[in-house]
Amino acid sequence: MLESVDLSLKISDKKQYKKELKETQLELLQLQRLLVDHQMGCLIVCEGWDAAGKGGAIKRLTSGLDPRGFEVHPISAPTSKEKSHHYLKRFWTKIPPYGKIAIFDRSWYGRVLVERVEGFANMEEWSRAYEEINQFERKLLHDQYIIIKLWFHISNEEQLRRFQEREADPLKRWKITQEDWRNRSKWKLYEEAVEDMLHKTSPPQCKWHVIEGEDKYFARVKTNKIVIQAIKERLNQQAP
Repeated sequence: MLESVDLSLKISDKKQYKKELKETQLELLQLQRLLVDHQMGCLIVCEGWDAAGKGGAIKRLTSGLDPRGFEVHPISAPTSKEKSHHYLKRFWTKIPPYGKIAIFDRSWYGRVLVERVEGFANMEEWSRAYEEINQFERKLLHDQYIIIKLWFHISNEEQLRRFQEREADPLKRWKITQEDWRNRSKWKLYEEAVEDMLHKTSPPQCKWHVIEGEDKYFARVKTNKIVIQAIKERLNQQAP
């Protein structure tokens, strides 16, 4: 699936980018109000390569929203206490109330990505996780929730360029760690894990959307458009 992604897609005109971004942000604000009116919750899952632009896209996605109606959850490694429970428990507690939006910067898919590649979950554990995750999301979809899953994709070469750019910029150097470089050395293993994830956890009602991330302008606008389309489709099912 990743080999077929066209990473050359871009928005070359900055004026066009600003226009489209503003239009989508205004529409997102209107849809946020409709989520409240229809008491529908929304989960937006953001996964992707390191330095693929998740943070920048989340910033533009939320900058026009009513801050009372959404929460961003940056997901890191589980604590020792969280490890003493089923891995999905810590995500159940972050499910938003009806009418609100939760944005996950990393998510429960860590089970089949970093935990698989780094050996934090054994083969039996991460193999069964695909169906566990599908069931978890199915329960929410059958209730009053919309789930939108985004994979931010860039090439190996573009990631290297962005890593080097971050290291050279004193204001961005904090974004790059030795762990990022170590993860990069396992690109092929992560690529296999991503392909399996996209293939095994994309039912029609909750499929993955791949964001072509080489051009940040294009990625940010496409992110907003996908979220708009998904919310509209679900609300239309509820109240045409």
